[in-house]
Amino acid sequence: MSVTETFGTRDALAAADFVRSRLGGETGRIAVVLGSGLGGLAERIERPKKISFPEIPGFLESTVVGHAGALISGRLGGKDVIALSGRYHVYEGHSARLAAFPIRVVHALGARTLIVSNAAGGVNRGWEPGDLMLIRDHINLTFRNPLIGPVEEGDLRFPDMSEPYDSNLAALARRVASEQGVTLREGVYAGLLGPSYETPAEVGMLQHLGADAVGMSTVPEVIVARARGMSVLGISCITNMACGISKAPLTHEEVLETTRRVADKFAGLVEAVVLGLNG
Repeated sequence: MSVTETFGTRDALAAADFVRSRLGGETGRIAVVLGSGLGGLAERIERPKKISFPEIPGFLESTVVGHAGALISGRLGGKDVIALSGRYHVYEGHSARLAAFPIRVVHALGARTLIVSNAAGGVNRGWEPGDLMLIRDHINLTFRNPLIGPVEEGDLRFPDMSEPYDSNLAALARRVASEQGVTLREGVYAGLLGPSYETPAEVGMLQHLGADAVGMSTVPEVIVARARGMSVLGISCITNMACGISKAPLTHEEVLETTRRVADKFAGLVEAVVLGLNG
């Protein structure tokens, strides 16, 4: 079977049917993707029902440290939510279609608002590890697009990306951050393939291109979300300063340590945003 015949609408509907049968009812209209080390938000979900990724048709085991690899349904901020504790990355050997497939599934489950999070390297020299960044736009430097192939039923063939991250959701996040006394940076996220970290020359290039943060995920998910008509809010946790800005060697352990340090701040912000959503 070719890649263009998998991880599409039909597969997502089948996976959604399986998830509903396991959960025993309807799921929420809000979906949250938890990036590296940010899975602690799942502990705030009330009455959680969990399904590990490999149990769901079309899903594979999550192989990255810091990703639990589970779909969790429950209540957060007084709302029904679906949380994806972990994600797939192209650097694991997956296609962009698979990396975005969980978004098709949560859409098939009824989610119309998507909150994506990630751990990212800081490219903006004015920032520091532990900052949270509201993603206002992204640059797709993976040169992969999960929509390549025959158009899927329900997708827009040419989705508008003039506002990939919803301005109303961004305004809500700003208000919540202000109320909580949380400094919320805003900027552009550059998505690269990985898994190697960027060289100093590459970071210099990203600065010239207008990026404020860099990571190895998120972009395929947002593209599919927009093709399905979902509203998207994106938040990056700046876990380290990118190579050439910081002289220290970069490690995944540093990424996880920083996300542990800011876990409560991140979780509190997202929970309050969910509380403020309509529906």
